[in-house]
Formats: sequence, structure tokens, C-alpha cells
Amino acid sequence: MVRPGRFERQGRPTASSYLPGSPQKNEFAGSRLAGALQLDPDRLRSEGAGQLLGRVMESENVESLAIGGGLSSLLAVVELLLAAIVLALGPAGLVEAGLLTAWTAMTILLAWRYARRRSIWTECRLNLTHGLVENMTGHLTRLAQQPSSDWHLAEDQALENYLHLSRDLDRETARLVALAPRGWMIAALAGLAPAFVGAQQAAGGLAIALGGALLGQLALNRLVLGLSQLAGAAVSWKKAAPLFHAAARGQEYGALVMTNAGHARIALDAQDVVLRHAGRDDPVLQKVNLRIFVGDRLLLEGQSGGGKSSLVSVLAGLRKQTSGSVMACGLDCQTLGARGWRRRVVAAPQYQDNHLMAASLAFNLLMGRSWPPSTRDLAEAEALCRELGLGPLLDRMPAGIQQIVGDTGWQLSQGERGRVFLARALLQRAELVILDESFAALDPESLQQAVTCAYRRAGTLLVVAHP
Repeated sequence: MVRPGRFERQGRPTASSYLPGSPQKNEFAGSRLAGALQLDPDRLRSEGAGQLLGRVMESENVESLAIGGGLSSLLAVVELLLAAIVLALGPAGLVEAGLLTAWTAMTILLAWRYARRRSIWTECRLNLTHGLVENMTGHLTRLAQQPSSDWHLAEDQALENYLHLSRDLDRETARLVALAPRGWMIAALAGLAPAFVGAQQAAGGLAIALGGALLGQLALNRLVLGLSQLAGAAVSWKKAAPLFHAAARGQEYGALVMTNAGHARIALDAQDVVLRHAGRDDPVLQKVNLRIFVGDRLLLEGQSGGGKSSLVSVLAGLRKQTSGSVMACGLDCQTLGARGWRRRVVAAPQYQDNHLMAASLAFNLLMGRSWPPSTRDLAEAEALCRELGLGPLLDRMPAGIQQIVGDTGWQLSQGERGRVFLARALLQRAELVILDESFAALDPESLQQAVTCAYRRAGTLLVVAHP
């Protein structure tokens, strides 16, 4: 797990400034990145790639829709108040002002119905996205195991449901956009009909009433626009909220634990650790005891499914144990806080739980340290990459360590990615480095280089591997 870096706020660009896009979007993207790094791992595992993609897509709508909708709605309220005052000065003033108030309430009701429909429609659309991504991921398995006549049955049913919900949403949109402002003009003219027919009012009074009705229509148009945007922002926020809540989550600190001098030689001490996943009775870990001294080089072996990665996640502070205690130099995670713990314990998770960001290789290597990096940081990162056998890769890339990598950048092999993950963990200079299956994708020569490098650079090392 990457320890969040110390991003400078004044006089220097932040980490998000090195991501693509405008400064405003970079700040917003930085919040989403910070939130993504702090999401609950168990919750992430329960969601598919398509659901996570939909969450990120919706998060991009929150800021623009909320700001635009809020301003439009605020201006609309002011204009509606002015329209009500103008209408009150004309013939049948109280009737017209009351009618405008009732029509505004009806518009809000229509907007609420529209928001409900849009929420249901958005959920269906995101489910389609999720299904598409999952089908693309398992396409070869699907071709091999599923009869060709059944390939598109689920998609056809999903599209039929999406079409039905789209029609419902279009009807609600038409009611909101057309009925609210245009219907108001019909109602307002109907309220003024007696004054027109009776010809008892002066032309000036009628002109004032018509002006108030037109102002009310403009205000209702603006209100419809604002409420529809706020509805979209609210629907998007339901999906994006976990990212921003995680980014804004404060760290909890407990009381300082007094330790004796013996703890200075103990890098990590786990006693009677029990871990149960949510909704399951059987423990994944039961009464685990492990003591690691400063300078140790340990190898933890076990069969697949034996709980090795679960233990790593507890030791790294990614999961909270159900019971038992885990101490680093005599202090627990609550006392140290998440940042303090990850300065002492850093884990390189398994390949499927580790990722490259769509940014420069330097950013991916040094994102666990202060950013922007110094010349010394960049030189250290490049030297470590060459020590791990990534020198030919750096020489091939036109921009070297500043080359953009990730899904939309320079493509790295699985072995190259594994060594980048290893380098990222070692560059954080933690007291204890835990490598979980970090050597699985390496050939014998690269494996020897990686083991030698990790042994030399890590102060205390725990390697998790299959027998």
C-alpha cells in the first residue's frame, strides 16, 4: 500500500498538477485519487471493475452540475420573488401572486419526480456499463463456455429495460421542461382574462401584469434548468460520495502508549490476531502470533487461500483485526495514525491489488514520498530501477523516467510492473517492508536481482510466497 505523500500547498505545484487536464480538474482529480487510495479494501473487492468505472465517471459530473445548478436555482428564486412583487402590483395581484407560488411548488414536485426517474435510469445505465466491462474482461471464457445462442440474451434484456426506463425519463423531462414554464403563461393569462374582458383596468396595469407573467416564465425556465442540474448532481453524488468521504476522512489518534526499551529492537509485534470478514462467521486468521525484530529477513510460506494476504493487510494497516493487537515499535495503528503507521510498515500487495497510475513513471515510483520530487529523489528512483534490471526499459522510453505509463501510456509487461511495485515500496524508506508475492512474475535472472536489491535496501524484510 502506498503511503500518501506530503503535498505542498503554497508556492509549489501539487501532485495533481502533474496529472492531465486543467488546474481545476487536476485539483478535483487529486481528491478522487486520494479517496480511491483510502477506500475500504473489502468493499473494493465486492465491486466489479465496471462499478468502479461508473463511480469515477459519475464523480466528474458532481462539481459542474452542482455549481451550475446551484447558481441557476438561486437566481431563479430571486427572479420569482421579483415576479411575484410585480404581479401583486397589477390587476388581480393577489390571485396572480398566489398562482405563481402554487405553480412554483408544482415545478418543484415535477423536479422531484424527475430526480427519482433519473436516479433509476442512472442505476440502470451504470449496470450496463458494469456488465459491458465484465463481459469484455471474460470474453474468451464466455466464448469457450457459453453457447453462441445465449451470448446476447442478458444484454438484450438489459437493453430492453434501459429503453423502457429511458422513455419514462423522457416523459418526466418533457413534463418538467414544457409544462412548468409554458403552462404558467397559460395559467397567468387565464387569471388575467376577467380584467381583459371587463376592460375595467388601465392599460398600464395590464402591462405590468403581463410583464410580471413574462418575468415569471423566465424565472421558471431558469428554475427548471437549475433543479435538473441539481438532480443530476445529487444522483452522481450518491455514487461518488465514497471517494470524497474517504479523501476527507480524518485520522484517529489514541492515547500515547508508554513502552520499555525492549520495543526499540522489535519492528512489529502481532499477538493473538483474529480476522473475520464482514458477514462471515469463520475467521480468516485465528490466534496469529508474529514478532519481527529490526534487521530480520523473514520468509512466510503457505498454500493459496491460507490467509497470507489477509495477514499482510492487517500488518500493513489496511484492515483492522477483529481482535488481538498489532504493534510497531510498541505503538498501535490508532496511536500512530494511518500515515505514521505507513512510515514504519509498507507493503507491496499482490499484482492484482497493485496498480499503475496514468502518469509519469517518476510519479508512480515516488507517489509515496513528498511531491514534487527533488533532483536527488529522481536520481535515487532511477538508480533503483536500474538496480532492479529496468535500465533497458528506461533507455527505450523516449522520456526516460518521466515517460507516461499506465493503461493510456507506455505499456509495461507484468514483470516490469512487478519490479516497479517493488521499487515503489523500497523508495518509501519504511522500517519494515512486506512483499506479498512480489517475485511471482519474474524470470530467474530478474528474481535474483530483485531479491538482492530488496535484501540490501530494506532495513527489515518480510517476504510472502508460495512454498
